[in-house]
Amino acid sequence: MWTHPRAIGLLVGYGLDRVFADPQRWHPVAGFGTTALRVEHVLYRDSRALGVVHAVALIGSVTALGVGSSRVAGRAGAPTEVALVAAATWAALGGTSLAKVGRQMADHLDNDDLESARALLPSLCGRDPEPLDSDGLARAALESIAENTSDATVGVLVWGALAGVPGILAYRASNTLDAMVGYRSPKYLRFGWAAARIDDVLNLLPARVTGVATVVAAPSVQGSPARALKMWRRDAAQ
Repeated sequence: MWTHPRAIGLLVGYGLDRVFADPQRWHPVAGFGTTALRVEHVLYRDSRALGVVHAVALIGSVTALGVGSSRVAGRAGAPTEVALVAAATWAALGGTSLAKVGRQMADHLDNDDLESARALLPSLCGRDPEPLDSDGLARAALESIAENTSDATVGVLVWGALAGVPGILAYRASNTLDAMVGYRSPKYLRFGWAAARIDDVLNLLPARVTGVATVVAAPSVQGSPARALKMWRRDAAQ
């Protein structure tokens, strides 16, 4: 039963996310974000070099925690390793909560309830919802859900399969930092450069796995795999 503890742990963690969604209190990702914000307050300058220090220190610390805990769990035995991988996977996944918000947005738009749709959009992305009509809200929600399917589900599972708990924690830390500082704004253009580039590199494989999964899954929602592939090839660079 314990021949493949990493795979079992990933499946258990995925199941926990499907049943319980995100932890409502003491969420580890939220805790990391709070810590990252405090570090940013100390380190922030309009400097690419300090941005590199910021990203490497935070992602490196979380990765080291993953390496250390995995070694301890490995010595304790396969059941402990399974439990650790499952806990890390559950904490890092966000697919069930994302799907719930997506369904709520679809219901609001189907009912022409634009006020509720605009109020919900900030939980999906940072775009200003006020000037958006029904089509604009649908596009914004769909783009965010597509991106976060890779970030909050596929990327976690891919890096968990490749590198276990260290991979899960490094990926989620990178993704969280990118969401916090990886903007091409005057404030973060230089400071957030490293976080954005690290996240880009770590998402090279998950993004493509997500694209393939979207093409394969198209018939389940009465879609066309050929058209999904065509749109992927057309829009990927944008």
